[in-house]
Amino acid sequence: MLRLIAWRVAGLLIVLLLLTLAVFAIQAKLPADPVAVTLGAGATPQLVAQKRHELGYDKPIWIQYGRFLRKLVRGDLGTSLRTHSSVTGDIAHFAPPTIELALASAVWVFVLALGLGIWSALRRHGASTARVVMLASASAPPFFLAILLILLFYSHLHWLPSSGQSSSLEPVGHVTGFLIIDAIIASNGHVLWDAVLHLILPSIVVAVGPAVSIARVMRGSLIDVMQLDHIRTARAKGLTELRVLFKHALRNSLTPVLAMSGLQVGLLLTGVIIVETVFAWPGLGLYTARALQFDDFPAVIGVTLVFGCVYVIVNAVVDILQMVADPRLRAVR
Repeated sequence: MLRLIAWRVAGLLIVLLLLTLAVFAIQAKLPADPVAVTLGAGATPQLVAQKRHELGYDKPIWIQYGRFLRKLVRGDLGTSLRTHSSVTGDIAHFAPPTIELALASAVWVFVLALGLGIWSALRRHGASTARVVMLASASAPPFFLAILLILLFYSHLHWLPSSGQSSSLEPVGHVTGFLIIDAIIASNGHVLWDAVLHLILPSIVVAVGPAVSIARVMRGSLIDVMQLDHIRTARAKGLTELRVLFKHALRNSLTPVLAMSGLQVGLLLTGVIIVETVFAWPGLGLYTARALQFDDFPAVIGVTLVFGCVYVIVNAVVDILQMVADPRLRAVR
């Protein structure tokens, strides 16, 4: 098992290296000259050439890539053209709200996928209706679903807020950057409840698409597993259907579910950018959207690299979890 994990980690490092190469190639092929953009429209050609030499942009491409890797190892993602701060510092500042949103969305994905998948597989009353509603929600673009939920829960029912992370600009002291954790540290129940309310709508919008995809795979996998011989034997012993499902069928059906979960991480990250823009959520998605408006290439490249690393690492973890859940995969690999 340890040998397989070591091989998977080695493969992860190779993929991350290829990711840096792809990001560097994109940066090198951008139509705009980053030096000219940095210096502004009034810079003379002599000043641009001098700056290019200082930054090493006149060196051969492989030397530039080596310099790019050395900067990444030091955590240097360049300087934002919009905020004039280091991209690494900007990402550190805007990452906590995005992490909060992603974790809340992951909880919704787990609850919705597990509930809908099991409910559909057992063919309980109303399962077909729930599946149709979820499929219709997943088919709608995230921005359209976000607008519908805002109109329903904010404009019509007045239950939930429509935008932002909090009703106050400075609700509590900045300790960890995670508003919910900071509210707990400050023992401020009002701010905590307000933060949870603001989190509900955007996290649901992010979660619906991945949840439906995972639930469909879980339903098909459970239906196949429930027809196997050892399940019939468990039923013959007099076990209830729920006990048979949770004790004997669920783990055996997890392999395709975990594989689909890893693939849905990319959809979740894409949804975060769109949803944060619609809900004015102060995270990496909104930061990226504003960077695109101002042609802030270092910021876009930095966030792209971070999201790519997260996607690759999560899929590596999912691959390892698949081997843990299904011992047969260890023999194959």
